[in-house]
Amino acid sequence: MLWLIPLLIAVYIWLLKRKRRFAVRYSSLVLIHEALPAGSSWRRHLPFALFLLSLISLMIALARPVAKVEVPLSRTTIILALDVSRSMCATDVPPNRLTVAQEAALAFIEDQPAGSQMGIVAFAGSAEIVVPPTRDKEVLQQAIRSFTTSIGTTIGSATLKAIDAIAQINPTVAPSGVNIEAREDKPGLAEESYQPDIIVLLTDGANSQGPDPLDAAQEAAQRGVRIYTIGFGTLEPGPMVCSHHQLGTDSFGGSFGGGFGGGSGGFRRFLVIDEPTLQAMADLTGGTYFRAENADQLLQVFLSLPAQITLQKETVEISAVFSALGAVLVTVAVALSLLWHRFP
Repeated sequence: MLWLIPLLIAVYIWLLKRKRRFAVRYSSLVLIHEALPAGSSWRRHLPFALFLLSLISLMIALARPVAKVEVPLSRTTIILALDVSRSMCATDVPPNRLTVAQEAALAFIEDQPAGSQMGIVAFAGSAEIVVPPTRDKEVLQQAIRSFTTSIGTTIGSATLKAIDAIAQINPTVAPSGVNIEAREDKPGLAEESYQPDIIVLLTDGANSQGPDPLDAAQEAAQRGVRIYTIGFGTLEPGPMVCSHHQLGTDSFGGSFGGGFGGGSGGFRRFLVIDEPTLQAMADLTGGTYFRAENADQLLQVFLSLPAQITLQKETVEISAVFSALGAVLVTVAVALSLLWHRFP
């Protein structure tokens, strides 16, 4: 369509010549020249020039041009491994631990930059990948809101499931159970020694069954995957109060009925956070152990977690820019033409 431009220019020149041919002839061109205001020559042609530029801009917009722009992108895939054992019904953190943990996780997901990738592992008596790594915040938040509790706490299984979730999207990370050569890396080495992907494990108690958490952490260390552990809750759990929905089912399947009251004896010892184990898991993998006793502390822990942000070139359509420019130019051209060539 650009061939229209030289055609319009040719028509414009022809009209100017035709106008001069039929113009009234004066005996003294000097008097006419002196009577013309300064700059009248370029004023005659500026509106037409602006009109041509607007036309070119609109033609470019019709071609739907694209440009490469740099946008921030998170390189870190975060796997949230969240404890949904019955001890999360403890009310020492009102209204209960589970509700506060859900609210903090929801705020953390919402705070992530566009392009961030996250997955969710829920664990109690067993561990499941509830949401594989995704960039869909709505899917992640819906999964968090749907949490129900069950009996048991298997921290080791949750760690292994988190490794498997990372292995699904990172080909350099082997799934759990695969024998690989032990890494010579030790905690404290350069950032480049580790995978960008991390595991964030939150629990309010101690491992009660399944694989040993330190053995699972060793597998993560061998793969260069850091584990950031969070011990949540106070030393005084208080009464156990969960909503009907939060009570859920046992072991992700079996029905749970009847009332639910405070635990004692053997059950109560699992309400006490196993800080030495959580600290050892973090140290072994190059991560960090955090302690949170209330909602504000937990939210601050989540917001302080690392996220590697890089700039990545992305192709975006910029036709709207040229359309807007064309509209502005044609508006200016019409306004100047009316202003400079209006009749007295």
